[in-house]
Amino acid sequence: MEHQLLEILKKSIRDQFGASIDMLENAVQTCPDSLWEKEKAFSNLTYHTLFFLDYYLTLQPIGFAAPAPFQHSEFEDNPPHEIFPKPEILNYLQSCKTKLGNLLSNFTEDLAQSRWINESKTMDFSLIEILLYNLRHVQHHVGQLNRMLRQSGIEAPDWVYRGKWENKL
Repeated sequence: MEHQLLEILKKSIRDQFGASIDMLENAVQTCPDSLWEKEKAFSNLTYHTLFFLDYYLTLQPIGFAAPAPFQHSEFEDNPPHEIFPKPEILNYLQSCKTKLGNLLSNFTEDLAQSRWINESKTMDFSLIEILLYNLRHVQHHVGQLNRMLRQSGIEAPDWVYRGKWENKL
């Protein structure tokens, strides 16, 4: 892959994936505490989205576990349904965005061609494909969260065209 093409690819993935993560953050920030604390579904769906965002950003996913303070895995048959504190969710979101930024900062042609394989070997993707799959997963759930907001009479946040990043690639 030409160096220039790799740089365009990295920037494009970063900008669009960052937009999805920013839209997730905006949905969480827009959700009033009354809805967040009353409706487990909003908190649980946000956690699910972050858990898999983090998992799919993990280059060697075998044995993956969410970071503290989160105690359960979305791989469990019946994960406990609890209301996660919004500040902890927002911290997790920021750590995932940092993880994405670090991954893309160190993205090389060799890394792009490496394989992302889950423990059961049912998912075997190039790193580029798992990044695109992950972006689609995040955006899918952002749409669901925005629908929950609208159904509760709350205006959903605006579309984000490109992610906001503090550091350039």
